[in-house]
Amino acid sequence: MGTKKSFPTELISKYGLAGPRYTSYPTALQFHEGFDAEAYRRHVQSSNDDLIPRPLSLYMHLPFCKQLCYYCACNKKVTQSTKRADTYLKYLEQEIRMQGELFDADRQVIQLHFGGGTPTYHSDEQIGAIMEQLSASFLLSRSSGREFSIEIDPRTVDRDRLAFLAGVGFNRVSMGIQDFDPAVQKAVNREQDKDQTLDLIHAAREHGFNSVSVDLIYGLPLQTAESFENTIETVLTARPDRLSVYNYAHLPHLFSAQRMIKSEDVPSPEVRLELMASTIGKLVEAGYVYIGMDHFALPDDELSLAMKDGTLQRNFQGYSTCRETDLVGIGVSAISKVGNSFAQNRKDIRDWQANLEDGNLPIWRGLSLSGEDRIRRAVISAIMCQGKVRFGAIEKRYHIDFSNHFAAELEMLKPLQDDGLVKLKDRGLEVTATGHLLLRAVAMKFDEYLVNDEQGKSYSKVI
Repeated sequence: MGTKKSFPTELISKYGLAGPRYTSYPTALQFHEGFDAEAYRRHVQSSNDDLIPRPLSLYMHLPFCKQLCYYCACNKKVTQSTKRADTYLKYLEQEIRMQGELFDADRQVIQLHFGGGTPTYHSDEQIGAIMEQLSASFLLSRSSGREFSIEIDPRTVDRDRLAFLAGVGFNRVSMGIQDFDPAVQKAVNREQDKDQTLDLIHAAREHGFNSVSVDLIYGLPLQTAESFENTIETVLTARPDRLSVYNYAHLPHLFSAQRMIKSEDVPSPEVRLELMASTIGKLVEAGYVYIGMDHFALPDDELSLAMKDGTLQRNFQGYSTCRETDLVGIGVSAISKVGNSFAQNRKDIRDWQANLEDGNLPIWRGLSLSGEDRIRRAVISAIMCQGKVRFGAIEKRYHIDFSNHFAAELEMLKPLQDDGLVKLKDRGLEVTATGHLLLRAVAMKFDEYLVNDEQGKSYSKVI
């Protein structure tokens, strides 16, 4: 997969249809409002009662931005005024306290992520206050092995701010770049200085951050294969530990901000494939490991090591190394995964605040997983994270005969085997190097909720 010559363009076109990203299974489309705060509390208590309770992972959603990026599909609030954001933080601290009271005090937080929006929209004082409230409500790990990360906008951060973030406990940083080409930046309303951004990557290492990750997007308006190659080459001069290179999904009917982008400026499917092929080729040639989907990491990075030893996980932030944690989502629209359940907070800030004002957890909807959901989640996770499924491991854990239970699904995989995407064996299946580009297409064969093409319209394309 390292060169354009070997890139399977025809197969990408054939199988690169719409489908879930499988940050969860079942996906959020299956969440329902019959799952409420009381159901969530029951799952938390059940998790607390486990013989060996899982450690915790916390996600803080900070939705505010000072400027609208036209490509963005995140749940965000764009405003120059900090008044609403100040109010938001007051309620966020209340939700932190309420969530902290639900979990046993000895359940250590080994993973923490501030996402948005733009977390660095907030002042150092405000970020420090959130960390203080988290420390008062949860047992935060002080181990060097903890993963405490924050998304930063390089336009809102300098070396002094990085030093502050390191001082309050963050040891990982993720920064958005998207593209360095001036014409592309202008077309998506995100203009940022190349030299300043690269300097921040170096500064993060100087301040002791264990991992620096950058986000890029291919398929943005006015991009060409040549211009994006220049961006990749520029980023590689700073050698970040990880890169996430996302495919831009142009869905203006769903995301109003994208209506500011001229559809005729968005690269054609053929150009997108060229961009993808070039990106994978350049990053692999530069020594990065292709983790899967849109993630790349240096060989000695924890993601690469987890992929190698079979402990790689996938959650709502993408690929992760933290195995078997309960994820607690805090803030508007945040999603929790506790035990065998998912719970999502209200998506509207006013509704979210109103629930908290009444002293209630702001849970909007969720799902208690059935036995079948758990079996299929394990299979899909194995495909997405390890690229293979050992039938015996699934049979032992869930007391089924894999070949009988999934007879229809294995039959549906035969055309993919004929096309060289998977290898079907007596006691397992393995995704090939070519199939690794189409993990979602393989995993979809085990998704019992994808019963018709209509549902596929709710997802972005696999490629």
